[in-house]
Amino acid sequence: MRYFIEFAYNGKEYFGFQIQPNAISIQETLDKSLSLLLRDKIEIVGAGRTDSGVHAKQMFAHFDTEVILDIPTTIQKLNSFLPKDIAIFNIIEVKSDAHARFDATSRTYEYHITNSKDVFNIDGSWKVHHELDLDLMDEACKILFEYTDFECFSKIHTDVKTFNCKITEAHWQQIENQIIFTITADRFLRNMVRAIVGTLINVGIHKTSLSDFKTIIESKNRNNAGFSVPAHGLYLTKVKYPYI
Repeated sequence: MRYFIEFAYNGKEYFGFQIQPNAISIQETLDKSLSLLLRDKIEIVGAGRTDSGVHAKQMFAHFDTEVILDIPTTIQKLNSFLPKDIAIFNIIEVKSDAHARFDATSRTYEYHITNSKDVFNIDGSWKVHHELDLDLMDEACKILFEYTDFECFSKIHTDVKTFNCKITEAHWQQIENQIIFTITADRFLRNMVRAIVGTLINVGIHKTSLSDFKTIIESKNRNNAGFSVPAHGLYLTKVKYPYI
């Protein structure tokens, strides 16, 4: 049987989603808990690979087992096995060829910024000391829709075959002292969202113009783009599938 699990995690204490040598990861923690609970060797396949310190409000993974699950009981027991910073929402029986990574049609991320000292959200948003021109940053977001090659925002020396991504949503909003960037695409490159946010910050402080922003994208050179913002403000918030 193949199952999808829907879950969330606070990434503060983890070195990313993917299993790492000599470092704790979300994937390893879930593998161990599922294997212990089901008394079967479980290896999950995630919808993506969030970096060290990045959070997920919604993430999916699939796993195979010969154990027929009582789903409500399994969810309850699994949540009791897992640490407090990982939560299981749902387990869904799917077809044997369903794939958590390759079948995802879109992914949405949010980046959270605060413009004032927030003692209750120190680990969940990044404090910016500059005044940001959000209207100009939204104008720069519209430029993203004109392109598909985002090599300039990709981590260098990555092993992807293409740097093409179709961005369908990108915008900023301010809710009280929180500034939130939302972006949706069919796929994302390594470090892409954090590099886009850093470059848009430069637009927002009038260091980078809109024409400069276009030139950066067209250069396909990571050295021309802005800095990579800290991981702790980044959240994977939604993964879409045609059958869920």
